[in-house]
Amino acid sequence: MTDSGATDEEKLELVGIGSMVLDRMHRTRRVLGPNEKGLLDDVDSGGPVQTCIGGVLLNQAGWAALFGARVGLFGRQADDDAGRTLRAAMKQAGIETSLDLTGSASSLAEIFVDAEGERAIYMAAGATAETTPAHVRDDHADFIARGERLTTEVSQLPLDTTLEALRVAHERGLETVVDLDVLPSDAVQGLGDRETLDAVLREADLLKPTALAARELFPEIDALEALVAAIREAYDIATVLLTDGERGALCSDASGTRWIAAYPVRTIVDTTGAGDAFFGGFLAGQALGLDVDEAAKLGNACGAACVERMGAFPEAADALRARAIELYDGATPTDERWASLTARATTESVPGAAGRRVLDVAARELGALAERHDGVSLQAAAELIEAAEAAGNRVHVTGVGKPEHVAHYGASLLSSTGVPATFLHATESLHGSLGQLVPGDVVIAISNSGTTSECLLAATAIRGYGGKLIAVTGGLSSPLAEAADVTLDAGVKEEGGPLGLAPRASVAAEILVIAALGAVLQERRGLDRKDYAARHPAGALGKQARGE
Repeated sequence: MTDSGATDEEKLELVGIGSMVLDRMHRTRRVLGPNEKGLLDDVDSGGPVQTCIGGVLLNQAGWAALFGARVGLFGRQADDDAGRTLRAAMKQAGIETSLDLTGSASSLAEIFVDAEGERAIYMAAGATAETTPAHVRDDHADFIARGERLTTEVSQLPLDTTLEALRVAHERGLETVVDLDVLPSDAVQGLGDRETLDAVLREADLLKPTALAARELFPEIDALEALVAAIREAYDIATVLLTDGERGALCSDASGTRWIAAYPVRTIVDTTGAGDAFFGGFLAGQALGLDVDEAAKLGNACGAACVERMGAFPEAADALRARAIELYDGATPTDERWASLTARATTESVPGAAGRRVLDVAARELGALAERHDGVSLQAAAELIEAAEAAGNRVHVTGVGKPEHVAHYGASLLSSTGVPATFLHATESLHGSLGQLVPGDVVIAISNSGTTSECLLAATAIRGYGGKLIAVTGGLSSPLAEAADVTLDAGVKEEGGPLGLAPRASVAAEILVIAALGAVLQERRGLDRKDYAARHPAGALGKQARGE
């Protein structure tokens, strides 16, 4: 089974193979040591877990694509929910793909971020670790040949597979880029052997080691400047780039060794993927025609933008691109894509720009939502409602805050399309209105986070009273989802609007998920225009249904 997101045979500026990961983000006050316990805090008020797109290579590709670079990823994934989410994100970011979907499971990571933004990452490589040298040469050599440059990693991919990708790239005339993202000792222990690791490093035209990985290669060298120069000389690498937090990027090439200063950040929220963001921005900068130093400035701008919010992949694309462009003070790329990007980033000065941005964000979020829905959960929800109705039970819709208004709409829409439904006031249900239900009734509960306390209290009361529960939420691992018989995904990554806080895109998602459920039910029960007209004795819709 394969998945090809290729849109045409246009030359790609960057092709890559490596980790493509679904990150489960947790916020903790500090990263624990052995035998310690601690409580998790909410992640952006959305409960203790936030799922984000991640992985070294996918993050790099996402940040490079953010600046118009033509990017393609290849390798192995699984045909599971996580994989579908990752592929939807790639499509949304404009990343082409050539993927084998026969892997056992998609790659996952549990990431714990402390109050200072530092993190601990535990990874399960899944399908990435199952990719073999034969897969690369037999299945992806033609895709590699479309690239001008190949990027890969030492993180989750077996070392012999990484080496094969680099060799195929050199055979096809591509430059090669390697991100040494784990300690060499861990790579040797988990991904291959030292001889293969050294061969991988010698195949790199451009190497970006982490500072810790670089120090382990030459523990006898203390100064980072001497360290990157030693790595360059030992492995005969044209360029070595290293990032070191607030100091910025350290570059060693034929012109010498020098620092490219970091940009100040507003607040460090999460350092996950800051190096990936830097490298993606750097590679994009070079694709746009910048020299090494100017491209490193763009990389530093991306790294700074990345740490100011949770997650590594640039899911809030417009806001992060605008922030990186705001920070970047290097030379202006002559590539025409840059002018388009900067014009887009400065649309805030255009009258009505904030409103247009809300519409853009909503369109993008609803498109991603449609990609994630395969219809299975909608059908399960419809069957739950039909089973209840067959037993003489009814449907209710509830929510708290903005979802309360959505619940009013949902009950009205369902009723008008053949599913009698009534609004249930969540807080009033705890003070007597629960009697609106009888055991076996179905309640559709709406909550963006799935953690709203009043909604959860109502959900607990509903279940205790014998009711069935359908959750409409973006919190797929939330307490509301765990309490529900069926959960319908209504998640968005970005709300739009000046602060990005007021529910805008999420409300649109909740409305349309309920509308989608109503459409499934309407079709299954064969409601026709006559039936529809019978429920609309007045108004323009009623006249239209009656053919007047």
